[in-house]
Amino acid sequence: MYQRSENCHREDQNIRGGNGLTHIKVLATPDQMYGKARIFNHMTLDPGCSFGHHAHEHETEFYYILSGEAILNDNGTEVVLHTGDVSETGGGASHSLENRGDVPVELIALIINE
Repeated sequence: MYQRSENCHREDQNIRGGNGLTHIKVLATPDQMYGKARIFNHMTLDPGCSFGHHAHEHETEFYYILSGEAILNDNGTEVVLHTGDVSETGGGASHSLENRGDVPVELIALIINE
């Protein structure tokens, strides 16, 4: 089975009260992942946009940075993520992500259920 890029569901959404809108391309739905995961998305954060700070209980979220540079707030500690970097947040930990640069940040977001 395969899915062409142009057939993937796309939407723009404010994520957890962050700044601006995130461009989302849904790569797989929870049903396609047998309920083992909640999100598998390609996401784009334009300059000045962010995901609001939030916690992950009974699930773990991974960000894989495809391009650009993003500021990860990892439980209150800011870290710069570059192309190829991965973050993991779960077990009640919290995070946010912000694009403070001049170019879009592209990433894969994956949320695995406990």
